[in-house]
Amino acid sequence: MTRADTPINGTCEPDFAAVRAEFERNFAERGEVGAAVCVYKSGRKVVDLWGGHKDLARTQPWQDDTIVIMNSVAKSMCAISVHMLIDRGLVDFDAPVATYWPEFAQAGKAGVLVRHVLSHTDGVLFCDHAEPGSWFDWEAHIRALEKQEPAWEPGKGGAYNSVNIGYLLGEIVRRVTGRSVGTFIREEITGPLGADYQIGLRPDEVARVSDMHPNPKNGFFAIAGDAETPLGRAFKSAPTIGYFQNIREIREIEVPSFGGHGNARAVARVYAMLAGNGEIDGIRLLSAEAVARASQLVWEHDCIMTRRPLRMGYGFMHNETETAPMGENRAAFGHTGTGGAFTWCDRDRAMSFAYCTNFQREGPGIGPRGASLSVAAGGGPRPSWLT
Repeated sequence: MTRADTPINGTCEPDFAAVRAEFERNFAERGEVGAAVCVYKSGRKVVDLWGGHKDLARTQPWQDDTIVIMNSVAKSMCAISVHMLIDRGLVDFDAPVATYWPEFAQAGKAGVLVRHVLSHTDGVLFCDHAEPGSWFDWEAHIRALEKQEPAWEPGKGGAYNSVNIGYLLGEIVRRVTGRSVGTFIREEITGPLGADYQIGLRPDEVARVSDMHPNPKNGFFAIAGDAETPLGRAFKSAPTIGYFQNIREIREIEVPSFGGHGNARAVARVYAMLAGNGEIDGIRLLSAEAVARASQLVWEHDCIMTRRPLRMGYGFMHNETETAPMGENRAAFGHTGTGGAFTWCDRDRAMSFAYCTNFQREGPGIGPRGASLSVAAGGGPRPSWLT
């Protein structure tokens, strides 16, 4: 069901009127339920819009402080955490992961470097030794990853590490700092920036969460549900509950690969820090050199896990017109979330973008709602399928 009369709240500067127009069109023509979009330019917030409803019956308005699961955007937050530790000299970009986590060297993983994990080239895609539901038992999942054999020689291939990357990066953070990755993000990234995004929510934060409503046209979960696919194999450690997007555990327990909750305003601010070469409003989280390292492109090809073309760097997806359009600059980088969340930054234009929704995206790529907003904000070529 679409609604042409859905109330839209917030602000949008005239130069970005096209973003508001596409946001309204998402509700009127593309089935949007509840959503938010935010854009920063030169360190200043120029778009901050939200609208729609938290529920399918459209009785509970989406508020300015509503948060929602943003799925794999969490991977990039974990990557930022490790880049910060590299910047501080606490982690070596080129060191074996086993330097910090000795038990990880088992089963042919002694040659897995930190840079391999960040770039999805480590080959540790699967967690065959984990029991279903181990996502919610950190120690059990970590022990299973220690036993896991890599799918290829580390550094010799690349594929989207859907389930494991947050645990791998998170355990590095835990071994080095003594803090969980969710705690590190709260204390070192989103807390200092005043950004309403967390992995592992407190009760007052849980009270503001919108459910994520399933979309039968979501291609990612269709692939993940087939145990014969590589992605389905990676999902064998999932809970047996089935649709897990709204359960208590995904909100309260740290599931660092895709369990982060927030909104567009929060994530756009974090990415505005990256667009500002590590700084925004006088708050510096990374050196310019660290952001330059993080923003490098590592590989680009059709991914066996997602069945779509990907361009991947050190913790971030890179601009790819058909599946993750990030504006006119090919060097823009960010991340998608299978629920529909989408974020990126363009350092050359000092610009960041973020979108979140509570109605899962269509298809295996970012889907028309997020893509239309991204193109309106950043320009560049439109995906061939976007109308």
